[in-house]
Amino acid sequence: MKLGLQLGYWGAGPPQNAAELVAAAEEFGFDAVFAAEAWGSDAFTPLAWWGSETSRVRLGTSVVQMSARTPAACAMHALTLDHLSGGRFVLGLGVSGPQVVEGWYGRPFAKPLARTREYVSILRQVMAREAPVRNDGPHYPLPYQGPGALGLGKPLRPITHPLRADLPIWLGAEGPKNVALTSEIADGWLAIYYAPRLAGMYDEWLDEGFAKSGRSRENFEVAATCQVVVTDDPAAVRAMLKPFVALYIGGMGAPGMNFHAEVFTRMGYGEVVEDVGRLFQAGRKDEAAQVVPDELVAEISIVGNAEHVREEVRRWEKAGVTTLLVGCRDVASIKALSEACQ
Repeated sequence: MKLGLQLGYWGAGPPQNAAELVAAAEEFGFDAVFAAEAWGSDAFTPLAWWGSETSRVRLGTSVVQMSARTPAACAMHALTLDHLSGGRFVLGLGVSGPQVVEGWYGRPFAKPLARTREYVSILRQVMAREAPVRNDGPHYPLPYQGPGALGLGKPLRPITHPLRADLPIWLGAEGPKNVALTSEIADGWLAIYYAPRLAGMYDEWLDEGFAKSGRSRENFEVAATCQVVVTDDPAAVRAMLKPFVALYIGGMGAPGMNFHAEVFTRMGYGEVVEDVGRLFQAGRKDEAAQVVPDELVAEISIVGNAEHVREEVRRWEKAGVTTLLVGCRDVASIKALSEACQ
């Protein structure tokens, strides 16, 4: 099992010990370091800044939001970081949700699957650099010939030759159609709130995509976000995790369209989702967290002593996970997790 350090996105300011964490991840054998974005800090810059002090770990985005950049602009970021890191960059993409896409980026959210397919197609063309980039689809037409166009646009190839034509593209996906699209067109799946119990269901979704593309699962990566904590007091840690779970169920999406909430409903926690959502929307966030059951937290995290963590990591690996994305916040946690997973 590979480990990836998830730096996440910033709050009101940058984390004070990020450079120390990245150095520790490199020292203690982590495979990768990932950064995210919401509607504040971006995901590329932290990797360029703190990743410049590394030489081995992969540097990935988990995730950059597609609506934040045109496909060509995203490809420019990716090929630049891939060169600077010596071929260690992983481009993780996600569609985000309508509140962010339409409220922050000012773009339409409709047809996310079709948009993703076009976006990845353009990225692949840029990285291949075999011909000027064209796209006839309605979402990212190249050259642009719509309203306001002067009719002077011409297909272009990137000036800079990408270091790798096969730069890995991973997709953050939650629903069955999105996961199937991921295995069809991408190189890896960034899974949030993965539950090994449902591995058979996930495999059906993934196999649908593999069947369409004729691609193999052999080199496909499944990177699951998972809080992994080595501790002798698992109950206390699970209690600390519940507010974050409640936030994603009740606050990270619009009422009636919250993709994270749908994940937990598919896991069989429909009543919990309804209760948490109702309390969270009413501003009763502490009560919403208390509604989250221990068994739910236990399904999506690995918390316990070193032996328990070691056994659970093996179970997640058997379920098909190739990388665990973990949110360690101090060097001691990174060291303990590395030792427990050896």
